[in-house]
Amino acid sequence: MPIIRNFTLPGSAQLLELPAAPSAKLFLAFVSGDDPITKQAWCPDVRAALPHIDAAFTAADAPTVAIVPVGQKPEDPNNIYRTQWKVNNVPALVRYQLVNGHVSEAGRLIEAEILDNAKLRAFLA
Repeated sequence: MPIIRNFTLPGSAQLLELPAAPSAKLFLAFVSGDDPITKQAWCPDVRAALPHIDAAFTAADAPTVAIVPVGQKPEDPNNIYRTQWKVNNVPALVRYQLVNGHVSEAGRLIEAEILDNAKLRAFLA
């Protein structure tokens, strides 16, 4: 299944487990946490992006994406998502690949960029 909803985020990108294949990719979708009352993402941008993410990653040839909830608002400005993962906007869809044997961020779409289906398809390719 290409969408992982119970992903355990390691302490850094270097600790992500990617297949050894040169073209292997792992996508992380950093999203807001769910509102305790509505049980939906508290962030309206995340609510708008989630159907696009779900559609893109449920296609037969889709790569894997892990959904990473970053919490509720207000957030601590020194939380791990900001300090270790450089996530300053949600939603953020980040692509990781092996570059010279090291896991590296190879691209990022944030907020409304995820809603642009052509940009999203190109990002996944």
